[in-house]
Amino acid sequence: MTDINHRRVLRIALPIVISNATVPILGAVDTGVVGQLGAAAPIGAVGLGAVILASLYWVFGFLRMGTTGLVAQAKGAGDHAEIAANLSRALLIGGGAGLAIILAQLPLFAAAFYLSPASAEVESLAHSYLSIRIWGAPATISMYALTGWLIALERTRAVLLVQVWMNGLNIALDLWFVLGLGWGVPGVAIATLISEWSGLALALWLARDALQGGHWRRAALVFDRARLVLMARVNSDIMIRSVLLQAAFTSFLFLGAGLGDTTLAANQVLVQFLSIIAFSLDGFAFAAETLTGQALGARRPTTLRRAAIVTSEWGVGGAVLLALFFWLVGPALIDTMATAPEVRETARVYLPWLIASPLIGIASWMFDGIFIGTTLSREMRNAMLASVAIYVAAVAVLLPTFGNHGLWAALMILNAARGLTMAAFYPRAEARARA
Repeated sequence: MTDINHRRVLRIALPIVISNATVPILGAVDTGVVGQLGAAAPIGAVGLGAVILASLYWVFGFLRMGTTGLVAQAKGAGDHAEIAANLSRALLIGGGAGLAIILAQLPLFAAAFYLSPASAEVESLAHSYLSIRIWGAPATISMYALTGWLIALERTRAVLLVQVWMNGLNIALDLWFVLGLGWGVPGVAIATLISEWSGLALALWLARDALQGGHWRRAALVFDRARLVLMARVNSDIMIRSVLLQAAFTSFLFLGAGLGDTTLAANQVLVQFLSIIAFSLDGFAFAAETLTGQALGARRPTTLRRAAIVTSEWGVGGAVLLALFFWLVGPALIDTMATAPEVRETARVYLPWLIASPLIGIASWMFDGIFIGTTLSREMRNAMLASVAIYVAAVAVLLPTFGNHGLWAALMILNAARGLTMAAFYPRAEARARA
């Protein structure tokens, strides 16, 4: 391994930050294009369909994280055969999961519409949208594997290239199919489907070196029992952790809905800003995944510690800048997002919690990266279990007394608890590197 320095961290992190910044643009263009059709139903249908698929695909986010940790360790150990075999295993999981979703689409869609009922027109258009986009499931889930693989090898510029290509093509096809050819909602779905498969093809081409040595197709290596068991354990732990985190965050949104329409709207505005914060700081957590994983694979505990410190320095710096940014321009951003005076006023009341969120949450986000890189998945899962229990207790105590302030305080307590519990487990990462 070369030295862990600030330039190297930025070389990994900045393309991810830029890549993440392009994600909201696509959603805005999709909405804007169907908005030109002059009716509300197409907008609702595309939005509902996109949320349903995002919820389905989100379950497989573990594939990105688990692949990054395992491949980074293989790179640190200089095990090129295992780097290639890991890609094959992850792609098999991605392709198989996507095929399973295609086969199960009818009951999945029925369940989704049962949980999220809409008008007959919206459901009809959303079903049309979903019946086209569902054929991209193998490509989308396989992209999680390829993204994790590329990040582990510090090829984040390739990740950025794929993201820009997919979003750029999607936007161009949106405009052509919907506004040019008049295909309506199906045109939006076809544009996304084409971009998903073309993105997978580009990512495979960028990973072509792994396919040239022949290790990727060695059945004895790819299906090695011990490696498969390790991969299953890591991925299942990460999935449990992610489900718990999503459940806690969803409960925050649902509990806020019980505090009145104005409070709900204000929380929704602030949650959009919270997403921006998370996306912006992801790059430094990804750098931690890559560098700590490589250090563990090379059995260098000192290098692992330096990787954790240097990436966290940038994470903390980014958190401070984001807190300052939202302190200075948060009110103006609220006015841009909401026009109702009562929503603006309420969002300003709770803005200090949003300003504090990157400062309180940065430890948990950076430890997530470190634990993913060192595949301390069991510890990350256990830390999340303890933190969610603390969050539930905080909600029970604070919400009845302090209302929405208590709800935001509980969310901050959740992130603080995650950081503290994972900090207690951190020595195990260096101990593993010494083993």
